[in-house]
Amino acid sequence: MCIRDRYQRRVHGIINCDQGKTMAEGKCAIHLVEEGQFVHVLRIFNSNIKGTMKVGFALSIVKGIGLRLAHVLLRVARIDATKRAGELTLDEVNRLNEIIADPQGHSIPVWLYNRKRDRKDGKDSIIVSNGWDTKLREDLERMRKIRLHRGLRHLWGLKVRGQHTCSTGRTGSTIGYVRQKKQITQTDLIY
Repeated sequence: MCIRDRYQRRVHGIINCDQGKTMAEGKCAIHLVEEGQFVHVLRIFNSNIKGTMKVGFALSIVKGIGLRLAHVLLRVARIDATKRAGELTLDEVNRLNEIIADPQGHSIPVWLYNRKRDRKDGKDSIIVSNGWDTKLREDLERMRKIRLHRGLRHLWGLKVRGQHTCSTGRTGSTIGYVRQKKQITQTDLIY
């Protein structure tokens, strides 16, 4: 029996181990879940997620979901936050999809939403993955169309949020300020 067999069984679950071997000999393999259930690359909301990451951090990889929203989603869906993403069942993934589709019905506070008072329909919502890219593109297109200052700065490829542009953010062969050569006069030669 392994040296750490009792501890591993209690903490991590199932262990396959040859009797009388130690962990150092490499004959013991720890399986957190049964063979065939663990998924190494998980596809959630059009994003590839490593199955070895914890669920809260794995959800934050998805565009439009931050760490705080991810942990609130897990709490509402009643999913253990210490679980690995590869251990999620299909039922749990479907529950996450339902909560994101209707966050008001699952009592998620409005201040956690990433799209408040949408210009088209006036609703608050959580937008993830491809929907996030689409809404951003629509917003930038609207700003360009009405010739808003932010839209024009986006169009010209300049900094938008009021940063200095004299010495930073240069692209291409922009030089900035070039000092004119000083012409030498007779008074300069005396000194």
